[in-house]
Amino acid sequence: MSDRSLDAAYFEGIFESDDDPWQLASSAYERAKFNQTIAVLGNRRYRRAIEIGCAHGVLTARLVTRCDTLLAVDISAAAIDKARARLGTRPGLMLERMAFPGEAPEHREFDLAVLSEVAYYWSDADLKRSARWLAANVAAGGHIVLVHYIGETDYPQSGDRAVELLKDALGEVIVEECSGRHARYRLDLWRRL
Repeated sequence: MSDRSLDAAYFEGIFESDDDPWQLASSAYERAKFNQTIAVLGNRRYRRAIEIGCAHGVLTARLVTRCDTLLAVDISAAAIDKARARLGTRPGLMLERMAFPGEAPEHREFDLAVLSEVAYYWSDADLKRSARWLAANVAAGGHIVLVHYIGETDYPQSGDRAVELLKDALGEVIVEECSGRHARYRLDLWRRL
C-alpha cells in the first residue's frame, strides 16, 4: 500500500535537469510503445480526449491527429512549457498544468482518456480518486487507455499494481477490450459502459 503520490517538485526537478528525461523522443523502445498505443485505438476518431501526464508532448503529437479536441495535462509546468515548444499551436489542442487527480477538469465528457506511464506515481487514495473521476467523466462507450512499465521502480506503485487497483476501483463501469503484455510494459484498453 502506498500512501503518498509523487509531487510536482519531483517532476520539476526531472524536467529541469534533462530535456528528454525518459528518452521519450529518442528511444526506439518508446517509439515502438507509442506505435502500439496508437494501434490499439484502431481507426476510431475521438471527439474529446484527455491525456493525463503528457510530459513534453511526444505521444501528444500522435494523439492530437486522432482527436477533434485533446486536453493534455501534466503536473510539471516545465513539462507543459516543453510540450508547447514541441507542439506549437495545433487546432483542438489544449495544454494545461494540472496535478491530476487532485486537480481535474470538471463536468466534461471525454470519449478517450489516456494514462501513459503515470498511474504508478499515485498513492492508493489517488488511484481511487482517479477511478471516480474516470467513471464520472468518460462517456459511455468511451475508451480508457493505460500504458505502464512493468519492471522494478522506486515509484509508489508498480505498473501492474496501479493498473489493477484502477481496474478494481472502476469495477462494473468498464469492460476490458484489450490487455497485452510486452517485454517491458503492459497496454490495457477499457471501454466505459
